[in-house]
Amino acid sequence: MRDDPRVGDFELGEVPSAREIRRFTARAARARAGVGAGSLLTELYTVAVSVALSVLIVLGIVQQLGDALPPAPPTAEPGGLSLPVLVATILLAAVGALLSTAGRLGPVGAEGAQAAWWLPLPVDRRGLLRPAATRVPLVAALAGGMVVVVLEAGLLERRGAELVRAGVLGAAVAALVVLAAAVAQSRGVPRRRTALVGDLLLVAAPVLAALVVLSGRTPSSLPSVTWAAVAVVVVVAGALAALVDRRLGALPGRTLREGGSVATHAVGAVVSLDSRELGRALSGGVAAPSRRRTSRLSTVRGPMTALVTADLVVLRRSLRHVVQIVVATGLPVLATVVPQLAGPVGILVTVLLGGWMMSSASAEGSRWAEMAPVIDRLLPLGDRTVRRLRMVVPGLVALVWSVVVFTAVGRWAGATLDWLLLGVGAAPVWAAAAVRAAYRPSPRWDKPLISTPAGALPMGVMQVIARGPDLVAFCLLPVWVAIALGTVTTIMVTGQVWMSAIAVMIASSTAEKGWMERMLEEQDQRKAGAP
Repeated sequence: MRDDPRVGDFELGEVPSAREIRRFTARAARARAGVGAGSLLTELYTVAVSVALSVLIVLGIVQQLGDALPPAPPTAEPGGLSLPVLVATILLAAVGALLSTAGRLGPVGAEGAQAAWWLPLPVDRRGLLRPAATRVPLVAALAGGMVVVVLEAGLLERRGAELVRAGVLGAAVAALVVLAAAVAQSRGVPRRRTALVGDLLLVAAPVLAALVVLSGRTPSSLPSVTWAAVAVVVVVAGALAALVDRRLGALPGRTLREGGSVATHAVGAVVSLDSRELGRALSGGVAAPSRRRTSRLSTVRGPMTALVTADLVVLRRSLRHVVQIVVATGLPVLATVVPQLAGPVGILVTVLLGGWMMSSASAEGSRWAEMAPVIDRLLPLGDRTVRRLRMVVPGLVALVWSVVVFTAVGRWAGATLDWLLLGVGAAPVWAAAAVRAAYRPSPRWDKPLISTPAGALPMGVMQVIARGPDLVAFCLLPVWVAIALGTVTTIMVTGQVWMSAIAVMIASSTAEKGWMERMLEEQDQRKAGAP
């Protein structure tokens, strides 16, 4: 080959190892980044401090919530649910969510540049992919350990060695779940099947809790974690890690490229503070390329029904959001049967969290339309009409959610019909908030940056993020007051109906800037003499 004129007359050296290629790539990236060791240490210090502060703040909030909860009754009431069982249900749901997310991300993948340059090289692919295969399990272990520690210390009031064992077990289980998804990926299991298993596990958590409630036999405590159980989980996780490392070379390039593309999309969405792009990355990455059956769309009778039908089809095909709606419905209902949570604070928090989860999941069609408004532009409909039609599907979902949730809240408060009327009157607010959040503008990164514990953020980013939640906070004031007082009056129901009308009017607006900002701009134009 040395005498080939197309190559040239020179000696060919040995092919470098995978480790040398990774080191060369890292050195080249650092040389072109223009930063030194001091900048790297500063970034690491900032990240560590931000994570520590976030954990301490969340732990403090959870501990205050746990202190505010009433003590558990000496004997468990029939049909109730103990707080330890609720914590176990939350952890089971978290395992399902983690498995679903890991399945959607790959979890082993190669980014665009790495896939284009590294994968075709004639070197051992295991050495190239080890950092990528290690990164996600470590991040999952760190997050899992922190979540378990916060729940155990804040709600179950565990301390000392018992808390340490629970945290280590949580980290080991989180890493084991991600490694199990990696093993499935190495076996050629499609990512959507792994995500489906995680979604089913997520749905199973509230279902099992409901079965415990119906059985009337709820345990008042959970068995303590032993070091033997922790050691078993750690050994199993280590065995899965060894199996994944051995099978890294068998991963096909297409799977690695798909996983790297989804992970890059998700990381970019998180850095840009855009939850809509994050949802598109997690949903679009596991979408089926083709379907065995087609829908006749028999509900289409014109432009308006076509838009509503499109939103229904998008929601029906997004299993992740259907699961999210089910979980959001079960969260407030379970809170009403837990003695420690069946109070104004617990009901208020769970209704707020469950309602926002439900409304966000039901507006998937609006989020896709904000990115690609194809149907909006083709149909002969005005912009305000389109926004109102986009509220139909979230409004129907919110209506069903409100009937189930506020029936349970009414049983807790002792006046089911009054609470049901209040919940039905509040359903349009959830729909309006979801559509308003879906059509919110992106943060303006060209504005001056301000320093925050989470890093440098542009000015006005909080105003962008608050679009949607602001309607929940303001237009649901009658609901919040009713839950705090534990009673519903005619004035509250009437006020909630008027607030719902105001929320629909605000969400129908197509103005991207706030009212105050528009008024200031008009004043500046008048001073400048502009029309």
